Order: sequence, then structure tokens, then C-alpha cells
Amino acid sequence: MSVMLLFLAAIAAIIIWWMAQQRLTSRPWLEVGHLGQPGGGERSPIPAVKIGLYVFLAVVGALFSLFISAYLMRVGTPDWWSTPIPRLLWLNTAMLIVSSAAMQWAKTEAERGRDDPMRTALLAALATAILFLTGQVFAWRELTQAGYVLADNPANSFFYVITGMHGLHILGGLVALGRTTVKAWSAPASRSLRLSVDLCAVYWHFMLAVWLILFALFAGWANDFADLCRQLLT
Repeated sequence: MSVMLLFLAAIAAIIIWWMAQQRLTSRPWLEVGHLGQPGGGERSPIPAVKIGLYVFLAVVGALFSLFISAYLMRVGTPDWWSTPIPRLLWLNTAMLIVSSAAMQWAKTEAERGRDDPMRTALLAALATAILFLTGQVFAWRELTQAGYVLADNPANSFFYVITGMHGLHILGGLVALGRTTVKAWSAPASRSLRLSVDLCAVYWHFMLAVWLILFALFAGWANDFADLCRQLLT
């Protein structure tokens, strides 16, 4: 339970910092500006849909923190046999990193009003994300063929459930990214399109961060961190 609370506190700290960076915690009544230029001509408030995305990502972050804390509390029990990490996961991780970088590229080009590079970046992000999901399916197949099935031991169950949950979130993001890509190729960049690209980029960066944490967890790199947390909280 203490590990779970620590992860939730970390997620909350990240959310608060993110909100502060986006000026969600600003006090407009304290800001000085000229008539007709509220807030001294600073950038306009965040669109409601973006705030909604931040709230959704906060919930997703809490969900994965619960999975991670349960995993860490279960590690080391007598019936626990670690699940080997397929080498394919390294390639999958690289694909997701490239996809996230491509989304950042698309966001930058959209802000500059450059349609053609933005469309190329969106296609690259879409293709590499599809490759990531395909690679995850092949990694599952490799493990099951080696005898590491879902009900064999708790480590296998955690691996399949957590990676499956992450894959479902990537799949949901692909729907939004696909719609944004189609919109980008059917018409010149507009304000709504730039917002869609921005939202997809935020979502992609978040899912990459989650995956890197999960990958470190399954690779065993997080065990030392968990031991340190237990020592600090006991």
C-alpha cells in the first residue's frame, strides 16, 4: 500500500507541475493588462478539450500506477517466476519513440503552418505506432510459444494484462490520429486541425512515458527503486 501511495503521489506531482506549465493555475484577476488585451497580451486560455485530455490522462496515469504498485507488491512472492523479456520489445520501444518524435515534428510543422511536412510527420507517426502494436502482438506470440501463458504464474498475468491495457490505449489513440491524418490530407491546416495535432502529440508523449516505465519494470530495472521506496517508507 505504501508503494501504491508513493506512485500516486508522484503522478499527482507531475499533474500539478503540468497544470502549472499550462497556466491552469493562473489567477486572471491578478494579471495586469491593457484594455482590450486581457492578461497583458499573453496566450489565450487552454481549450476545454485540452483540459479534458489532461483530466483523462490523469485518470490513465492513476490506473497504471495502481497496476505498477500491485506488480511491485507481488514481486518476490514464492509463486513468482519472472517473465523473460522478448528482444522484440526493444524494437517495439524504438518504434514508439520514433512515433512520439514524429508527432512532435508534426506539431511543430502545424504551428509553423507548413502543411506538407506536417502530413509526412503524421503518416510517419501513424505507421510507426502500427508497427509498435504489431510488434507487441508478435512478442506475445513468442512468449506463448515458449510456454509463458497467461495463467502459468502471476508474472505472466501481470505482463499480459498491463501490456494489453497499454496496447488498448495506443489503439484508441490510433483512431484519433487516423482521423487527424485524414483531415490533414483532405484540407489545408486550420485552427481545429492544429489543435487535433497538438492533442495527439500530448497523448503520444504520455503513452511513450508510460511504456518506458513499464519496460523498465518488466526488465527488472525498477526492483532496486522499489526496494529503496520500501526502505524509505518503513
